[in-house]
Amino acid sequence: MVAIYFSIPYIYLMLINELSKKTGLSTHTIRFYEKSGLIEGKQNEAIKSNNYFHYDEVTVEKLEFISDAKSVGFTIREIGQMIDAWYNQKYTKEQKLEILDDKLISLEQKMKEIKEMKKQIIEFKDDVLNDRC
Repeated sequence: MVAIYFSIPYIYLMLINELSKKTGLSTHTIRFYEKSGLIEGKQNEAIKSNNYFHYDEVTVEKLEFISDAKSVGFTIREIGQMIDAWYNQKYTKEQKLEILDDKLISLEQKMKEIKEMKKQIIEFKDDVLNDRC
């Protein structure tokens, strides 16, 4: 969110508690992602009396991405690659496509495994319903 005040751009910054409320993630989780290098808070160099870190809307966007990526099976390392690719421009187009293709293959395998597990659970349920176990 960028607001204009007297023609000077202002980027809205928040402390970790507000970031936690905005994203629904615990402060512990946010700190873990920060220690993992996925996000980065910034300290106000003008203030020497505390060690508070401030976060911006880009951090909110990254945390939403991290949550979405984790929910579909990305590892912290893979998420780090994705963030580097999109936010830090560390990869070429070909490298980005390779990362995505590898993950698509991995997700296809997981989907096969989940379908097989679902089939087994349905068979177990049928066994229970028909007193075979």
